[in-house]
Amino acid sequence: MGKIYVLDTNVLLQDPYSIFSFEANEVVIPAVVLEELDSKKRYMDEIGRNARQVSKLIDGFREKGKLHDGIPLHNGGKLRIELNHRSFHELQEIFIEKTNDNRILAVAKNISLEEETKPDGKAVILVSKDTLVRVKADAIGLESEDFLNDRVVELDHIYPGFKEIYITVDKLNQFYMKGHLLLSELTKETYFPNQFLLMKDELGGSASAIGIVDEHKKIVKKLHYEGEHIWGIKPRNVQQTMALDILLRKDVPLVTLIGKAGTGKTLLALAAGLLQTEDQGIYKKLLVARPIVPVGKDIGYLPGEKEEKLRPWIQPIFDNLEYLFNTKKPGELDAILAGMSSIEVEALTYIRGRSIPDQFIIIDEAQNLTKHEVKTILTRVGDRSKIVLMGDPEQIDHPYLDEYNNGLTYVVEKFKQEKIAGHVKLVKGERSGLAQLAANLL
Repeated sequence: MGKIYVLDTNVLLQDPYSIFSFEANEVVIPAVVLEELDSKKRYMDEIGRNARQVSKLIDGFREKGKLHDGIPLHNGGKLRIELNHRSFHELQEIFIEKTNDNRILAVAKNISLEEETKPDGKAVILVSKDTLVRVKADAIGLESEDFLNDRVVELDHIYPGFKEIYITVDKLNQFYMKGHLLLSELTKETYFPNQFLLMKDELGGSASAIGIVDEHKKIVKKLHYEGEHIWGIKPRNVQQTMALDILLRKDVPLVTLIGKAGTGKTLLALAAGLLQTEDQGIYKKLLVARPIVPVGKDIGYLPGEKEEKLRPWIQPIFDNLEYLFNTKKPGELDAILAGMSSIEVEALTYIRGRSIPDQFIIIDEAQNLTKHEVKTILTRVGDRSKIVLMGDPEQIDHPYLDEYNNGLTYVVEKFKQEKIAGHVKLVKGERSGLAQLAANLL
């Protein structure tokens, strides 16, 4: 027996192709959902783009028949626009206001009641990314689910970029002498390109070493970074050492860093960028960008010129630059940056559509990007450029994203098998004891 899935608006706004995610079952889109999509299609951000995409998809289905009667989908399922079952009679004593959410619940509940009267009635499931809608559905005895098909990973399976292994002291000594070990000598496990290995003494001794996987040569080799100060800073823990190493590698043009607030993501990336731009001249410019949350929204309502409008959004970047440049007086950093044409700090809104060659690019707060937006950014990276995407997947400000379906997590998982990419999850906060405790407890 098949099932009937009633879709909430937020499912379609998150993934326009979610219609095809329910196999050989019936998918129902309430008429009120079409009204909500229509109100969103003029938005100039990702939500508007998805609303327009869904509208085009549904319009194309009209060629197959009457949408209110139901039309077949290529995956064996069926799509129907629900115009009936709008009666609010069953819910009027529970939910007084006829909000759009309650109207969607009414449609799903009425279909469910109708199916219960049939001898071969189908199970009716409301699919919504809105937690409170699912709570309401449960309260009225209606089965509901979150839409999980857009998740890149499940729960705590986000790739950390490193792995702890235990080997003999002899192998550790061999690693220090030769500078590498054959992967076949360690374990039979499969490793990803540029994955870091934290090798420890299997007998519990204090000896340890950090190496990075060279998939081409099938070895784990010593790090390129040797522990020196870079723009006045030095790694304070193992993961920061790994991050700095991958940030300084010329053969890894894509770096992703994830970690809680205070783990040093922005500071490490800026220091590595300044070294390779200002001191070594590897890149012509250091470009630092941050999404305006919500991403893509116009910030024209703020007073002043473009720089004044952007300052509140990108102030965290300036805070880190003030630390690296060791500025003390107000306006001193602005004077330094004005005299250094090789450093550019922008809002992400203003780098869309550009081709960016020979630059060290840092995208902060990348967890607030959707899959489409992060694809747009990465496809703009020009020759001889390096791009760093970083953020905290647990701090999402986008209404339709979570820890497992955002653009940053998407890039981490899709690129973990590629030789041109490297990733590190920073786990220890170094901002202060208070900041670390707050990140863990709150």
